[in-house]
Amino acid sequence: MKVMACTRRVLLPLFLVAAAAVLTPALATHYTVGDTQGWTTGVDYDTWASSKSFKVGDTLLFQYSGLHSVDEVSKSNYDSCSSSNAIATNSDGSTKISLDAAGSRYFICGTPTHCSGGMKLAVATTSASSGAANSPATPTPSGGSSNSTPPSDSTTPSDTNTPPAAPSGKNTASGRGFRVGEAAVLGGLIGLGIALVG
Repeated sequence: MKVMACTRRVLLPLFLVAAAAVLTPALATHYTVGDTQGWTTGVDYDTWASSKSFKVGDTLLFQYSGLHSVDEVSKSNYDSCSSSNAIATNSDGSTKISLDAAGSRYFICGTPTHCSGGMKLAVATTSASSGAANSPATPTPSGGSSNSTPPSDSTTPSDTNTPPAAPSGKNTASGRGFRVGEAAVLGGLIGLGIALVG
């Protein structure tokens, strides 16, 4: 009887640590910036971000052509559309950004006139344990320009009313959810926990 009680006291914390390790990455969301349109001119990124709830652990995937770049900048450089003091500059066409801390981050296209034409994204990330919904910053573009006036080299598809394709194997109602394999692992851990407690 003492051995069984001791075993439960040792295995239960191990079970909880294993469950936490499985749940954290399972709840992370991978966002393709601009959905099917990607990172390009003529997309309203303020509207795109306003329907998302960014949490620590999520990732942003910027997909773009050689005409563009992804420059992470300060708030003041975001507001002024300046990439001269960029925190990071990417031009590989497929840039993955990990949202590894709570707070605001700012991204612009470094190609002249693209940012002032609306090719900029502000992301407010909340901690993974926070239940509060995210409200990304919605800065007003400086210089009187707006996201509704894309530059003349706009590559916006002609049919902008087409909804983005649903991510494969995910709960699309909330943008977060378990994939089949993750649910099976979680189910096994819950079964193990019940066996240890009961």
